[in-house]
Amino acid sequence: MLDAWKRDPWPRSHYDLIEHYHANYDKQVASGEIRPFLYPWGTFGAAIVIAYLLIPHQNRPWLKRCRYIAFAWITGFATYTILYARAKGMASSFGIGIVSSWSVAWVSAILICNDAQTDFQRIERLEGAFKGSKTSASQEDGNKIMEKKADQMSNGHLGPTHRHGSFAWQSYPLTPFIERLDWVLDIFCNFRGAGWNWRTSALPPPPKAIQEQLHRNSSDTAPPKTSNRIHPGQVRMYSTRAELLRANLQTFVKGYLMLDFLKTFMMHDPYFWGLVDRPAPDYPPYSFFASSPALIHITRLALSMLGVKTALQTIFALGPLFFSSLLGPALLGARAEVWMYPETWAPYSIVLDKGLAGWWGSWWHQTFRFAFQEPSRKAIEVLGMDRKSALAKAGQLLTAFAMSGLVHASGSYTSPGETYPWANPFLFFMLQAVGIFVEASASQAFRRFGRNIPQSVMRIWTFGYVHVWFYFTAHLLCDDFARGGVWLFEPVPVSVLRGLGFGADKRDGWWCWNGVFNIVRWHRGESWWTTGIAF
Repeated sequence: MLDAWKRDPWPRSHYDLIEHYHANYDKQVASGEIRPFLYPWGTFGAAIVIAYLLIPHQNRPWLKRCRYIAFAWITGFATYTILYARAKGMASSFGIGIVSSWSVAWVSAILICNDAQTDFQRIERLEGAFKGSKTSASQEDGNKIMEKKADQMSNGHLGPTHRHGSFAWQSYPLTPFIERLDWVLDIFCNFRGAGWNWRTSALPPPPKAIQEQLHRNSSDTAPPKTSNRIHPGQVRMYSTRAELLRANLQTFVKGYLMLDFLKTFMMHDPYFWGLVDRPAPDYPPYSFFASSPALIHITRLALSMLGVKTALQTIFALGPLFFSSLLGPALLGARAEVWMYPETWAPYSIVLDKGLAGWWGSWWHQTFRFAFQEPSRKAIEVLGMDRKSALAKAGQLLTAFAMSGLVHASGSYTSPGETYPWANPFLFFMLQAVGIFVEASASQAFRRFGRNIPQSVMRIWTFGYVHVWFYFTAHLLCDDFARGGVWLFEPVPVSVLRGLGFGADKRDGWWCWNGVFNIVRWHRGESWWTTGIAF
């Protein structure tokens, strides 16, 4: 495979680049240029915010205003981490930037654009979480807040394992502490809002029976911020635990096998090592269209997209399998209910109907949606704008893609390879907003000149536009992923294909995590705060 590159023999394999990045990491740590990302100290930023959320501030205005200090803290901590902390693993290093910038976006959504303690409610069982409590409404600074006056619960009603009965909306609990801790951890980790009053529109509402219980048991609480309307762009909800288990188990197994195939195949192409300018290898299917740069380009983009989607799907399948199926309601209460774990991806038909807006707003995973839409929503509210106006919609679109660009650019910045955060990932996401504007204008023109255009014709036009747009823009993100070393990460511990001899290097075999203890290890620094588990 490498005979064509005898004049430039290094690197001959993706292993050469991995060794190079690891050696460079050790050199930078030794010189003090970077510091290793360490557990548990790397979680200190989030821990302070969680500690703040655990202190009730409904009747203490000065403490309520301290949420801006909490936001400043997480922003400073994340900025320092992005600038100076690195991981030895390829995916871990990329993840440092993603997670750090995401933490800023998330805290902004729940503490700046909203006040989590007074604005948010979650679905919880009535008995155990509400025993001896009563709800009263009070007016403060012109904002209606729901103040929970809960009596002390008995030990028999502490924690999710002791919750029973029907469902109701639960505001921020004052007592007992374990109930408050459970509530805060839930708000800090539940990014799509399943079971919360701010659930994103991409998720279907709870089952009808649950809605009726909520209406009956929470008639005196503020209505939820989202509607119970069902529309085609929503993801699928499972009706039984057996169905949930079966579907996610299939997703995980298929994803594992697909990741094995993609990793094995990708390593035959130096593009996925990060050498994006090298020619395609003399290896199927590239050998069938070696003279067609367009087909090579399409193949690499398709593999990159498939790799990202498969990895995310496989990871997301672990949540329902662990929390709803393994632990179950007996341990987690309402957090393990089947309807708390809807699918991650919507039907692809929404892309054919809504184009790029359907791709990014419904079909692709909506994990980041709430955090990305809240800043513009808050700005529109403060400025008194009509949220349905063209200017407001443009602001919402540009803000969401700018935030997505910043999050992915942060991951690019912390990657071990030579990347271009602003010129590649950030520009890619901003161009998606432009693409949506262009498509909407073109579609309106088509409908204006031909009001009776068949749906099949519009779907063909939409499919073509979406994929042509990605043909000319997706390389910005895909090339940056490759340069950064994302595809050098080993996703599976055991490879069937490489064990059978289909690997790109003679060092490939059944077991793929030979260097795992070189990546996840104990790091001893000069002080206790520079000592911990390094990744």
